[in-house]
Amino acid sequence: MSNHDELPRPIADPVIEGAPLASEPAARPGPAASAAAPASGAAAYEPLLAEFAREYLRDRRSERRWRLVFRLFWLLALAFGAWLLLYPPHLHRPSNNTPHTALVEVRGEIAADTEASAELILSALKDAFEDPGSQAVVLRINSPGGSPVQAGIVYDEIQRLKALHGKKVFAVVEEMCASGAYYIAAAADEIYVDKASVVGSIGVLMDGFGFTGLMGKLGVERRLLTAGENKGMLDPYSPVSPKQQAFAQAMLNQIHQQFIAVVREGRGKRLKETPEMFSGLFWNGEQAVKMGLADEFGNLDYVAREVVKAEEVIDYTPRENVAERLAKRFGAALGEGAVKAARGGLSMR
Repeated sequence: MSNHDELPRPIADPVIEGAPLASEPAARPGPAASAAAPASGAAAYEPLLAEFAREYLRDRRSERRWRLVFRLFWLLALAFGAWLLLYPPHLHRPSNNTPHTALVEVRGEIAADTEASAELILSALKDAFEDPGSQAVVLRINSPGGSPVQAGIVYDEIQRLKALHGKKVFAVVEEMCASGAYYIAAAADEIYVDKASVVGSIGVLMDGFGFTGLMGKLGVERRLLTAGENKGMLDPYSPVSPKQQAFAQAMLNQIHQQFIAVVREGRGKRLKETPEMFSGLFWNGEQAVKMGLADEFGNLDYVAREVVKAEEVIDYTPRENVAERLAKRFGAALGEGAVKAARGGLSMR
């Protein structure tokens, strides 16, 4: 090999023009590039954030609207409750002076502080008789009876109003017209019943309980102090006194005779008396018509249309408001029931 021969040259690594060498570190992005990247990312989320904000505002508005609706609802409910509490219970639909049949309901037990109390019935009767448009008054009765005092007050007032205003009174019986309810019906000029109505029970009772035997078994001693030997009469925790029992029976017999006299006066010659008529028994409407305790079969519409000849019916019955009914149902009625259970009471039923 001569001195002029050249040694082979090493093969160089291929280089791509413009690209950095592998051994060279990559260039770091400058400040401008770093700021551009977040800006472009935030811009991508802007529509989503705007939609989220709109939905949030929409939900808040809807929530406010519903809150306003509920507040308005409760305000109306309170106003309605106040109206029920203050609504007068003795109002009836006013008459327009056109001919009509005046209706007065007698429903439930006849007693003070009930819907069939003498106070409420008399209030309705006065309005019905005084209305120039009323041609006659119909008592629609569905009652098992009750207080002889309350029934007697209503009977006497009906007789007075009939004589004062010259208007007739008709009694229409639905399911039941017994005892004190029949006492009131006897004041009517005519009594109409259904064939299956229960009519009669002309009698008086006084009921109660006696606990002396039970108290003896329980070892409970009754200590009753009275000023007056009969002040503790019919006390349920004391033994029955024959003298006091005879006195109570005589009083019941006297009230029974008053009842019988009212029925005879009201029914007159139509009454076909039998030995059992005043014994406390009751009969259906068909038997009552045969016995003269009732006159004919008919309901309210029939009497208004065919008898009174005034088909329009106006109800004069006073209605208690809700507050009064609730108070009586859960308060006074409960106490009255407890007293009756303990001491008993006088009633026509």
